[in-house]
Amino acid sequence: MVDGTTAFPAQRVTMTAEQATWYQDTFARLVANVENVLVGKTFVVRLGFVALLSEGHLLLEDSPGTGKTSLARAIAQSVEGSSSRIQFTPDLLPGDITGVSIYDQRSGAFEFHLGPVFANIVLADEINRASPKTQAALLEVMEERHITADGVEHSVDAPFMVIATQNPIEQAGTYRLPEAQLDRFLLKASIGYPDHASTLRILESAGTRSHEVRLDPVIGAQQVVELARLARTVHVDPTINDYVSRLVEATRTATEVRLGGSVRAALALIRASKTLAAASGRHYVIPDDVKALAEPVLAHRLVLDPEAEFDGVTTSGVISQILIETPPPSDRQAV
Repeated sequence: MVDGTTAFPAQRVTMTAEQATWYQDTFARLVANVENVLVGKTFVVRLGFVALLSEGHLLLEDSPGTGKTSLARAIAQSVEGSSSRIQFTPDLLPGDITGVSIYDQRSGAFEFHLGPVFANIVLADEINRASPKTQAALLEVMEERHITADGVEHSVDAPFMVIATQNPIEQAGTYRLPEAQLDRFLLKASIGYPDHASTLRILESAGTRSHEVRLDPVIGAQQVVELARLARTVHVDPTINDYVSRLVEATRTATEVRLGGSVRAALALIRASKTLAAASGRHYVIPDDVKALAEPVLAHRLVLDPEAEFDGVTTSGVISQILIETPPPSDRQAV
């Protein structure tokens, strides 16, 4: 029992080594299942599941035809969850995402019809093509995990993850996501084009349309919730917290950066690192977990100085330099 007068929660149970081994095996089976559809993109697939099991959202900035829709559908099928796809256009309204109230003449009352956002995995295709008002409607559900219509709260089911995409090539007629909204995405990644060997494997199955492929589920949706809960119990040494804090602070003092990472960014890096540690079969976080996720978690949260951007500086380059200049902890306390 927790004493209601205590300022801190009861002592948390840390993940055991046996649980970490089981977690690693389950995670590997999920990744292998999705790779039956998305060939040769192990790192991006792992990032997708890290986002899902960290209870976050994923932003993909990529060219058309790289498999973004296939990734979202494959993740949903692997966890036996529902999926939906929303094509963002300039005329898309908030109600087209969240749902609308329709008058029922038989009952003489308005009935709320759930929108496509009420799914376990939601693909928001080309999110920057919709108006800021419509973008905000989706981002509010991402943060709050519910909507309120006619004074009634409607919660999304767990697990819930939004995979949003942006086309980096065509910028005409788009509405750039504000920095505060980009901060809502746990990770940002790019699938990219497959290598030669992977392309040959894809061409061998050219007779099968991607929407015809049906993957067998690896785990159920409720097990995803349990995996997410278990990831939160991964041990984080104080030296790791200090390392993450120093990394995020370095983004604020970098000469090329106008806006650095927030406290939310530091929390996101810790959350994601816990999941990656468990996925690697460890019940504790090591500096390599933080390093592997520093760019996907932090890069999209930075705003570069215009002059630096003009000179060809990128946020990924800034993060890489910060990782070089910020020494990781050399030891850790016992778990």
